[in-house]
Amino acid sequence: MKIALAALLLAAPAFAAPIELESDAAHTTSSFAVKHMMVNTVRGEFRTTSVTLNWDKDDPAKSAVVAKIDATTIDTRNEKRDGHLKSPDFFDAAKCPEITFKSTRVEKAGDDKYKLTGDLTMHCQTHPATFDATFTSNPVKAPWGAMVYAGSATTTIKRSEWGLNWNKPLDQAGGMLVSDEVKFEIDAEFGQKQPAAPAKKEAKK
Repeated sequence: MKIALAALLLAAPAFAAPIELESDAAHTTSSFAVKHMMVNTVRGEFRTTSVTLNWDKDDPAKSAVVAKIDATTIDTRNEKRDGHLKSPDFFDAAKCPEITFKSTRVEKAGDDKYKLTGDLTMHCQTHPATFDATFTSNPVKAPWGAMVYAGSATTTIKRSEWGLNWNKPLDQAGGMLVSDEVKFEIDAEFGQKQPAAPAKKEAKK
């Protein structure tokens, strides 16, 4: 009986425990693209982005993603435009300094491809959004020994749904100065989150 039980345990598939991953700030970016005057694409990025991922390789549907973007770090390579984007006309970064996405559902959509549905908070408003994502389920070993995962996620939203309504009409061509549709993209490299160092005990007086 014991031999049969041991054989059964050895034959059973091994399941990996979920792991907590966090993004590497030096290799993580978030960017956006929007049409200007209906003909040109203006691109910008946020210099500070962090992503945490609770990754369950055996059952990706049990995974969860949280992304945090510092709206005050917006950079379009034009100081005047950046100031306008930080103002109440757009992100209102002084009042609403953080853009966040918290997943509520993760669905597999192919090999290393997923759909992330969740709550996107921007301009102090929260609405549902869905990202198309890719994620390397098998990590790459870096030259310094660390195991590195990589992922990216993209979505296209209507900024007016989050209250970013500022615009101006184009008199001659018709249409508006800035497109309502905005494409967002997040690219991140992940490493396994390190456990917090134990707090040092105060020496007895």
